[in-house]
Amino acid sequence: MTTFELRCGALLLGAALVALAGCASESVQAPVSDIRPPAAPEPAPEAPPLAAVPGAAPGYYMIKRGDTLYSIALENGADYRDVARWNQLDDPTKISVGQVLRVTPPEGEPTVQVGAARGQSPLQARPLEGAGTARQGQGDGSTKVAPKALRLPYTEGNLALLSKGDMAAAAAAQAPAVPKPVAMAPAAPAKPEPPKTAATDRDPEALDFIWPARGGLLAKFAEPSSKGVDIGGKAGDPVVAAAAGQVLYTGTGIRGFGKLIVIRHENGFSSVYAHNREILVKEGQTVSRGQRIAELGDSDADRPKLHFEIRKSGKPVDPLRYLPGQTPS
Repeated sequence: MTTFELRCGALLLGAALVALAGCASESVQAPVSDIRPPAAPEPAPEAPPLAAVPGAAPGYYMIKRGDTLYSIALENGADYRDVARWNQLDDPTKISVGQVLRVTPPEGEPTVQVGAARGQSPLQARPLEGAGTARQGQGDGSTKVAPKALRLPYTEGNLALLSKGDMAAAAAAQAPAVPKPVAMAPAAPAKPEPPKTAATDRDPEALDFIWPARGGLLAKFAEPSSKGVDIGGKAGDPVVAAAAGQVLYTGTGIRGFGKLIVIRHENGFSSVYAHNREILVKEGQTVSRGQRIAELGDSDADRPKLHFEIRKSGKPVDPLRYLPGQTPS
């Protein structure tokens, strides 16, 4: 072997050694596998009960911003004390937005109707059937109406007729003369009845409401902006109950109404009197139709006026459909 061959072999051997050293220096690692199970997903929040979902069940109300227990009760035709009792509320002011309240009586609780007591219809005196006619029983359950007793004044002529047994002639002689019919003038034709208007098309359950104040009509019913009528006047003018009932609420707990009175009547009606200067009645008091309950004022209003509403089952109705004619002046 020549020197050249030896040198080539040495170079090849060195290259092979260098290659083996490089392969030995590389560290081969096994792949890492995460064998931990994936985290369980968070459970979805439970759905609220059916009664707590607004509109899902009748008789419940979800509180919105600006609501008070008094306004909620007014809008649903209920007594705020009853609403507090139905929902175990110790403090009527401690309610929160999103809270759901029961606004109708629980099942089995009687509904209270407030109104003037209604007496029975007066007795009518009527004559007995056949009064003035002599009746005699014949022992067989039948009734006898003849012969009738006849009394005649004593005269020679009557005595002679009775002696002959001619009682018919005697009775005819004493019978009063029948007056001749008098010709009557022809009756005037009846006037046609005026056509019915919206004012005469009354609710069959309507009460006999009267105007609660004297003054000009400032604003009419127009939902949703106006749920009643505004009646003008001077501060201190009398405000009277539009119908008999029981005072449901007095105070300033409803925004925009000032000093307020709510009266509950029969047939599901209630009436609202707002912006008073002074309140002259107390909650729970029974008032009569036309009784003075307040003084007209401008509390929470831009001028002295009475804001008056009529509600049926808590829903506002047009007072002009229930009040008589025009506002008194």
